[in-house]
Amino acid sequence: MRLTTYIPTVIATFGLCLGSLAQSTPAFPAATSMSVSSLDGANTSPVTTPDYQIGADDILAINVWKEPDLCRTIPVRPDGKITMPLIGDLQASGRTPQKLQQEIQQGLQAYVSVPEVTVTVQEVRSLKFNIVGQIMKPGSYPLSESTTVLDAIAQAGGLGIYAKSNAIYVLRLRPDGSSVQLPFHYKQVLKGSNLSQNIKLQPRDTIVVP
Repeated sequence: MRLTTYIPTVIATFGLCLGSLAQSTPAFPAATSMSVSSLDGANTSPVTTPDYQIGADDILAINVWKEPDLCRTIPVRPDGKITMPLIGDLQASGRTPQKLQQEIQQGLQAYVSVPEVTVTVQEVRSLKFNIVGQIMKPGSYPLSESTTVLDAIAQAGGLGIYAKSNAIYVLRLRPDGSSVQLPFHYKQVLKGSNLSQNIKLQPRDTIVVP
């Protein structure tokens, strides 16, 4: 066989293999991922976080394969729940995306033959803290893992002129819905004493500056 005849034959055979491979490869749902919103509303690149726990105000994208009427993008309500067609209310807060995905699949089994569900956290809005009272820039701020009370005060522009610096406290919500006040003596912490009061903040903590 001439070389000029052999090369087109190889190319044609290789093309047929690629076509067969593409047809035999099954389609799988996209991997669960999340993206963190910045202050200006832009999202960073999605990163896979299987252990991330959904929180109130997070934006979820829920897709049910071949069921467009059941696909939606919804926020998690302040009570931590979402509402799905056919199923009703579901607890989302405190669940991982994979756990919520499994619960939706179970709920749809009575209505959809072999439901395939993906849950994606499109925007993380629950990781934030609040600071109110005699502070230069009161409001809600994004929370990192290392943010302390002192960091938060600095991020909010510092204390106001009339702030009672040794009467500051962190209002923290417990899982049962109750709250606890954690004292923070600003001047003492700055002097190096009572450093244990300069705690790391948790999502939805509120710093109150009288």
